[in-house]
Amino acid sequence: FKKGHIVREEDIPLLLSVGKEHLYVWEKKEGILHENEGAEILYQICAGDSDTMHGFDIKEGKIELIADIDGVLKIRRDALVAVNSLGEMMIASRHGDFPVKKGDKLAGTRIIPLVIKKDKMERVKAICADAPIFTLKPFNKKKAAIITTGNEVYHGRIEDTFTPVIREKLAEYDTEVIFHETFDDDNQKITDGSLAAIEAGADLVICTGGMSVDPDDKTPLAIKNTGAEIISYGAPVLPGAMFLISYYNGNVPILGLPGCVMYAKRTIFDLVLPRIMADDKVTAEELAALGEGGLCLNCDHCIYPNCGFGKGW
Repeated sequence: FKKGHIVREEDIPLLLSVGKEHLYVWEKKEGILHENEGAEILYQICAGDSDTMHGFDIKEGKIELIADIDGVLKIRRDALVAVNSLGEMMIASRHGDFPVKKGDKLAGTRIIPLVIKKDKMERVKAICADAPIFTLKPFNKKKAAIITTGNEVYHGRIEDTFTPVIREKLAEYDTEVIFHETFDDDNQKITDGSLAAIEAGADLVICTGGMSVDPDDKTPLAIKNTGAEIISYGAPVLPGAMFLISYYNGNVPILGLPGCVMYAKRTIFDLVLPRIMADDKVTAEELAALGEGGLCLNCDHCIYPNCGFGKGW
């Protein structure tokens, strides 16, 4: 039976069959909101005036948020916990800081009882007065540069199998590789190459290899010498512990990728790349939080991102 259905005598056997022996009449009272009115408020605190997501029609006090664009879901986690701690209402979402596609379900909310006090919903609105709980940051087109390093590749001793992997992962987004150079283990060349790439218009520089602690691994030093701000050299993620992320001039990421990105199914690069594509700056504190969930189990059948890898953001 839908709301608004007029109960008739012939409905009684069906009502009895689902355990409904009584019908109750609800009358609106001052200071009390119906579940659907409460759901409208929950939707507003979740999405605000966003044009990047929408809500389905409210049904039984429930409403779902759906993405209208491809992008990275951002969540005000403190506000989400605060609302869910009030009782009589709930908001459940997918993990934040992960990519979503247009049409994906982002969150579901509902008022739990049939009615809820108006002043309680006013408290909810106060918690989220500054900003909505959920936002979607769209992916932006990037001009990328790939700096391949290593004597073994530079002198042709082995085939460069790293660059094709990077190109494949970049191809999942709107990117154009405008610069690619291969250098030996000379930190000055790598530094100069990175700066030349930025001068040529690259807004993302990816350095492959040379990231371990051996004396002839010069990529971290080369990135530092560009003048970029090093956010972190190292991450509590396996595969990907020797990852380096920095920002040149505050907004151009220069990444140092360890060798694991070349052969492992999923690594730290898969966690960070969507955020870079959405111009969502990564902090050292966020990287540190990846310790819980930072261990890829290398499953025979990879179902990432529908697994625990990287869920510590």
